Amino acid sequence: MAAEREVKLLGLWASPFVIRAKIALALKGVEYEYFEETFGNKSELLLKSNPVYKKVPVLIHNGKPICESLIIVQYIDDVWSGVGPSIIPSDPFDAAMVRFWSHYVDDKWFASYYEVVKGETREAKIDASREAMAVLQPLEEAFEKQSKGKHFFGGETIGFLDIALGSCLVWIKAAEKITGLEFFDKLPNLSAWAECFWAHDVVKAVMPEVDAVVDFAKKIQAKFNSPPPPTTN
Repeated sequence: MAAEREVKLLGLWASPFVIRAKIALALKGVEYEYFEETFGNKSELLLKSNPVYKKVPVLIHNGKPICESLIIVQYIDDVWSGVGPSIIPSDPFDAAMVRFWSHYVDDKWFASYYEVVKGETREAKIDASREAMAVLQPLEEAFEKQSKGKHFFGGETIGFLDIALGSCLVWIKAAEKITGLEFFDKLPNLSAWAECFWAHDVVKAVMPEVDAVVDFAKKIQAKFNSPPPPTTN
């Protein structure tokens, strides 16, 4: 297929945003070359490909870079529209709703979850986790409308909102391991959804190990809480 002439993905193994791109590519059966970035040391290719935000993921298709994870997922669905399941609903209203809730995940959920990672003590992490769990409540209610009684937000198959939220699952499991809390304990819809999403073959193939993410979270926390370098006059 001409569209597959050259596909590259720049990423970081633990990044939920990179996981989104990997899931979308796998759902469409797209072969690609993967370039792993080093945490805290951005490559020249990354800086050249995403000079505005300087972040992963970056999808490079036929030499043209596409940045920002949700934009990448939509691009993959558009370019490989005739392959695999549709990621974005064909109905305009349904499409608008999954974009709305995906933006909610990025705008509200990640902001609350970062506080879990940054917490200096277990107690601070537990408090932040409870706040993050509260942010999930509207998604619990949205699931009933979006899923239409099926296993996923996208219905019978993994869709746009499933990818947006599902990419966070390994980090949620890491937080549960660190704090001892159950994020979906009082969210039965999301609990059942998470089990189905986690068990999907495509997801299992790209998700990192929970213990490895726990260790990586500690590394990020150390960076957050490290003192600034000394200044010289």
